[in-house]
Amino acid sequence: MSVTLPQRPARQLRLGRSQRKAPVPAPRKWLTWRRWTPYLLILPAIVLELLIHVIPMVVGIWMSFVELTQFFIANWGEAPFAGLGNYRVALDFSGALGEQLLRSFGLTLGFTLLVVGISFAFGMSAALALQRFGRGRGLLRTLFLVPYALPAYAGIVTWKFVLQRDNGLLNELLTALHITGEPTFWLIGNNAFVSLVIVSVWQQWPFAFLMTMAGMQVIPEDVYEASAIDGAGTWQQIRYITLGMMRPMNATLLLLLFLWTFREFNTPFVLFGATPPESANLMTMHIYNSSFITWNFGLGSAMSVLLMLFLILVAGLWALWNRKVNRDA
Repeated sequence: MSVTLPQRPARQLRLGRSQRKAPVPAPRKWLTWRRWTPYLLILPAIVLELLIHVIPMVVGIWMSFVELTQFFIANWGEAPFAGLGNYRVALDFSGALGEQLLRSFGLTLGFTLLVVGISFAFGMSAALALQRFGRGRGLLRTLFLVPYALPAYAGIVTWKFVLQRDNGLLNELLTALHITGEPTFWLIGNNAFVSLVIVSVWQQWPFAFLMTMAGMQVIPEDVYEASAIDGAGTWQQIRYITLGMMRPMNATLLLLLFLWTFREFNTPFVLFGATPPESANLMTMHIYNSSFITWNFGLGSAMSVLLMLFLILVAGLWALWNRKVNRDA
């Protein structure tokens, strides 16, 4: 049996439709504010980036093309245009300045590889040890991160007192243990390079420890348990599971450590002053001496640009290698 529903008259339908309220459009000012809010929020960051990085970088590149010496410090605009002259002097390895730059570059490259390798090894070893550590893990993590949390200048100044020849803590300890008979000069001569590496590793390895420890936290424990059931030993788990699954993060970590260490300036400057020993004359210190000791800002700027281009080249090669590895994987 079919049921017929009562139908409303057409007049009532027209009245019902006409009584419905039309949607109220949003105020035009509110729409404009919502559109510009994201740009207003990032505006302070853009302004600071321009003031701190972009504008000084552009000025430094301009300075590398002029003969800006002590005779034109009062009026930069009168400095004569040098073109690529400063770059030719810096890259003329047969000349004295070019030879010194090449020597400082090689020294900086060796210093960087040594510091990055030791820091990464220490950080990874400490992270692996704490993964299997039971009671007291939180205390050890805090102690390991103290060098990273300590202000850089405070830590370096402390190391400077430790490494002093007279009344230095290191010499006092070595003498008390009868390892050395006379105090050693740690801040001059060839020992200056050893001291620079020690202080730099002390500063860098907590960051490597922090990053590797964070990366290990995301590896599922089930993977280790399954590999143990299949007969994998500790070294095999570390090699194929830990290092294998952390390969992208470790590659980024090594790149950051390389870039930070290669342009290191605070550590040698605080340890040795404006004129470091020859064995610790890193490229940044060589650029500083060329700019602020000999007052040749044009040449120093050219060296700075070359340093920037080298680091950009390293980052670019790393990006190409990383893309190839990810594509093959």
